[in-house]
Amino acid sequence: MTDLSLVIPVYNEKDNLPLLMNAIETALAPLQRTWEVIFVDDGSTDGSVDVLSSLAEKHPEHVRVVVFRRNFGQTAAIAAGIDHAEGGIIVLLDADLQNDPADIPMLLAKLDEGYDLVSGWRKDRKDNRFTRTIPSNLANGLISWVTGVHLHDYGCTLKAYRREALEGFRLYGEMHRFIPVFAHSVGAKITELPVRHHPRKFGAAKYGLERTVKVILDLFTVKFLLDYSHKPMRLFGGTGISLIGVSAILLAYLFIRRVFFLVSVLGSPFFQISVMLLILGFQSILMGLIAELLARTYHESQSKPTYTVRAVLGKKR
Repeated sequence: MTDLSLVIPVYNEKDNLPLLMNAIETALAPLQRTWEVIFVDDGSTDGSVDVLSSLAEKHPEHVRVVVFRRNFGQTAAIAAGIDHAEGGIIVLLDADLQNDPADIPMLLAKLDEGYDLVSGWRKDRKDNRFTRTIPSNLANGLISWVTGVHLHDYGCTLKAYRREALEGFRLYGEMHRFIPVFAHSVGAKITELPVRHHPRKFGAAKYGLERTVKVILDLFTVKFLLDYSHKPMRLFGGTGISLIGVSAILLAYLFIRRVFFLVSVLGSPFFQISVMLLILGFQSILMGLIAELLARTYHESQSKPTYTVRAVLGKKR
């Protein structure tokens, strides 16, 4: 079995690829580990596939290439690379040479201390401060606050994982930056290390300021999946009870005004508001019941366990 798999999504990086492969060989040659590189071409149009094909021919013992039919996005490319990887340890990094392969041995050494995931932190980031760095810092702070998994740099692709830390969940949409959050949800031990970050030599950045908006929207999905996918009634039912409670308070207020001050109930806008809240409350509870049935069907139909086991100690039965 291969010890180490490097998964590298590629989109229009033909000039960087030969230099990246040389840097990888230099970084991994001293290690006493078997390794492979999985390049996933995400619909490149600049001739990157030809360069990757030549790298696969030149390094048949180390290089495999997965070529998409069209551009599916970075998350899909990472998921495909993980699916095709054979290593017990998986390292993700970008193809643009801004991540430094020379940092990989440092991540692996930290992983050997007993961690399941070591995340890179671009402490001295070489990107545009206003369009990349500041929005990224704000997004990282928001993700850490909402999820409770505190990392300085969710956007840094350079991370090392034990394979078991990537099991129990699937990646889709733009969820690759939330892998540490999902890994933490299945009990992974996580840490981070400062890594080098270089200015881009060739090509152009594929993402801009609009990505921050996507991250915030995805965060809603992640929060729901982590906290309520197993118990959706707590979200929908709690919301429904709160709405019904507010409605009851308004109706009680209207009742007191009618009895003691002879103020018309139907003439007050609070009556319409309270009735609307009452209906919404009951609908939310009904949605919670439906969501509970869907959650049970999802887990039972796929035989998904509701727990993860790190180890079993003692005598086997």
